Amino acid sequence: MGKARENSTGTLGKALEVVHIIASSPVPLRFTDVLKLSDQPRGTLHRQISNLIEEGLLDLNRDHSYGLGLRLLELASRAWASNDFRAIAEPHLQRLHEQTGETVHLGVLRGIEVIYLDKVESRQSVRMYSQIGNTAPVYCTGVGKAALSALPDDELQARIAQIAFRRFTASTLPDAKALRQEIEQIRVEGNAYDREEHEADICCVAAPIHANNRHFVAGISVTGPAYRITPEVLQSWAGITRAAAAAIMANMATRLSPRA
Repeated sequence: MGKARENSTGTLGKALEVVHIIASSPVPLRFTDVLKLSDQPRGTLHRQISNLIEEGLLDLNRDHSYGLGLRLLELASRAWASNDFRAIAEPHLQRLHEQTGETVHLGVLRGIEVIYLDKVESRQSVRMYSQIGNTAPVYCTGVGKAALSALPDDELQARIAQIAFRRFTASTLPDAKALRQEIEQIRVEGNAYDREEHEADICCVAAPIHANNRHFVAGISVTGPAYRITPEVLQSWAGITRAAAAAIMANMATRLSPRA
């Protein structure tokens, strides 16, 4: 049983690794490029890519580079339409956006990253890294740190141990000790902050979302440019951000709990 599970996980993991490498690259990749970025043998990688193309998950371009296949878009659309958590959170994201006028994010914890599940854009155009489906490190984003704060201590420590800390800006937390200290403060206050830690000139206030009967934790945040979103403004929005997170959790408990 253990061996079958290991083989299945390994096969799926290798295929997902290939898709992730191609999806994450800012430029189109050819076979030799993917081979350099992957730990798979040439023959195994060739079979993986051939299978992914046959299943419509990857496309082979005319210049022999690879792109994401249309079947991924189909699967993403179905996942988006059927995602109960996003549907529950959506009205609360809209309300928080109306209260602040700024960009509101919903992110879900995945390993040592947070994946943006939904986003309501600011009324004022500001260029930000975040897009629905993008991932970002947990240790330098408000949503990520908020989600981490909802984890049990043993799981929190295990995830922090996996992080390779990179300085995105001068304000990025430098190491595990600094992150653990901030997580403890978040647990006391109920809010996390990103003070230009992932992107220069971008700040946010966030709050954790979790459910006892679900195997995920998440976060909601209000984000904007530092020249407009001052520390005083962030502090003034802390309460309504926590209230939005609490409302989402209450709705989740009602709509997603097992029926008697």
